[in-house]
Amino acid sequence: MRERRLGVAHVCFDEQVEELVLRVLRSGRIAQGPMVEAFEAAAAATVGVRHAVAVSSGTASLIAALHVAGIGRGDEVITSPFTFGATLNAIVACGATARFADIAADDFNLSPASVESLVNARTAAILPVHLFGQTADMTTLGAIATRHGLAIIEDAAQALGARHRGRPAGSFGVGSFSLYATKNVTTGEGGLLTTDDDALAAGARRFRNQGMDRPYEYQSFGLNFRLTDLQAAVGIPQLERLEQTIEVRVAHASHLSAALQGVAGLVCPVTQPHNDHVYHQYTVRIDDDARQDRSAVRRELAEASIDTAVFYPRLVFDYACFQESRLVARDHCPVAVEVTRQVMSLPVHQHLADSEVDRIAVALERALQ
Repeated sequence: MRERRLGVAHVCFDEQVEELVLRVLRSGRIAQGPMVEAFEAAAAATVGVRHAVAVSSGTASLIAALHVAGIGRGDEVITSPFTFGATLNAIVACGATARFADIAADDFNLSPASVESLVNARTAAILPVHLFGQTADMTTLGAIATRHGLAIIEDAAQALGARHRGRPAGSFGVGSFSLYATKNVTTGEGGLLTTDDDALAAGARRFRNQGMDRPYEYQSFGLNFRLTDLQAAVGIPQLERLEQTIEVRVAHASHLSAALQGVAGLVCPVTQPHNDHVYHQYTVRIDDDARQDRSAVRRELAEASIDTAVFYPRLVFDYACFQESRLVARDHCPVAVEVTRQVMSLPVHQHLADSEVDRIAVALERALQ
């Protein structure tokens, strides 16, 4: 019998999700309503903040976060070049200029020293990307922000439940989360903005609702970034069991790292001291000591019915559509350039059996022997 194909992500909903969705359908109210409010309350508790504002996508949450923080034309925002396009698109959408600090090769997150070197009179915010489920060094980045009077906007799209020194991702500044289909908590499409600031939360709620606090009373510029009650119903049960989901993912990641220890040419992910990793992705590096290159390794794994993915094959600003933009800098980021040639993500999700994790490790070791 052919072994089942192991995807990098696997979406599966249980009866509790089905029942909540049916409850919304039967209520006759499917737009933003009480289910969204319940979801926001649960999300705020998870992140340890006073407010969570549900929106239509992770990109929407980034745009809203930058908007309510007052970031716009003439401002510079320092972020990572090793990220999904939403990070850069949100900065450009607000009319600000994106600057790019280099990353560390061991955790793929912003290098604080590189961030500090870019700060100037136009810098308005630092936008760290908590990549693959682990936060950036928020202690050091927070100190830089405080010293220079900068806002912190956290792109925590992949890091719901992650912690730095016991403090949750999304609680260090204005947090932004994605609820896309492949995330550890998904509503299909969706996002969350998190903050302890009452005024920022009120501004975000207004911004997602065409600038209205009440129907047809426009207070400011806004857009339609609302989440539906149907989507919230999908997310609530997942939030309730997020700790268990993380436990399984961490166990799978530990299993893989132990099994792959010492394989020549392979660098397994590490959790930085004082961090709790949620393993949205288990991302290895195939370095120059490997027997064969990344493409060949991926082909062998595909033949063994094991999917892999490359996040990310190029720096985010290294595309023709951005090369002539006056809002997109092309900063020197040599570590990030090297990492794009090496990274490969393996399945680590909570729907894998232990035997399937073994299968992944055996196949990868065989490909590199």
